[in-house]
Amino acid sequence: MTRKLRIATRGSALALAQTGMIAAELTRLTGVEVTITVVTTEGDTSRASLASIGGTGVFASALRASLDEGGCDLVVHSLKDLPTAAYPGLVLGAVPLREDPRDALCSRDGLTLDDLPQGSRIGTGSPRRVAQLLSLRPDLRVIDIRGNVDTRLAKVSSGELDAVVLAAAGLTRLGRLDAVSEFFDLSVWPTAPGQGALAIEAREEDSIPELIEIQHDGTRIGIGAERAVLAALEAGCSAPIGASSTFVGDTLTLSAVVYSADGSAELGSTRSVTLESPGDLAAAEAAAIALGSAIAAQLLSDGAGELAELGAGIR
Repeated sequence: MTRKLRIATRGSALALAQTGMIAAELTRLTGVEVTITVVTTEGDTSRASLASIGGTGVFASALRASLDEGGCDLVVHSLKDLPTAAYPGLVLGAVPLREDPRDALCSRDGLTLDDLPQGSRIGTGSPRRVAQLLSLRPDLRVIDIRGNVDTRLAKVSSGELDAVVLAAAGLTRLGRLDAVSEFFDLSVWPTAPGQGALAIEAREEDSIPELIEIQHDGTRIGIGAERAVLAALEAGCSAPIGASSTFVGDTLTLSAVVYSADGSAELGSTRSVTLESPGDLAAAEAAAIALGSAIAAQLLSDGAGELAELGAGIR
């Protein structure tokens, strides 16, 4: 009898696209039969801003509950939306190879951020992106928006907005890179911890050996460092914090930046660690988490806690 797995995901076009990719890869590599179930989350039904409804977990809670209650065998999350706190009884079963972690500007007439006229209207639902936009262009009018990728891009094509900022990974998975006017370099525009990566959650009690086939250790180690910054700062996934990790050989480098809400000030830190046993995933993850925690401790010592409470936010 063919082994079967049930995967739950959100119903957005992007969630279905990335879950479909995981399902197809599992079937290709292992022969397992995969079915996909759609679960509606609070983040899908509420039209309020992410910051006002809590940000952390609004896209994950219902999926996790379905998994915990036996409604599915696996859940696919966008890792940047996954809370850092553990969910009792669930484990991170696999982290596939990361897609492009950068943010992208999608603007009218293909204009770059520097070229947009003074006072241009740019849409985003992310406090981090608001802060980053205003830090570079305080003259901009940043508009809080919700909705899927197509809805946001339509606001530009209709003239309601001059531009929107979206994750390059989502545009790649939806085949919409044609909409990109500019990619933001991670060295000046770090993105959300885990952006571009997917998380496959499973029940701790289950044995799903097929997941080893889609696991990418380098991605898992890097996002472990980035998310450790969030966890140590006790910040949610909607906080104005950017983090970016890179591997060169066995050396993991992590940069993190905390912004004031209005982008008028920021604090950053960059550190590296050489992994003593890069082939030992557990040891490498522990070293990565320690690196992220050390950076967070430095940022807090430098005043990041007070800084993040400053600013006027979206105008």
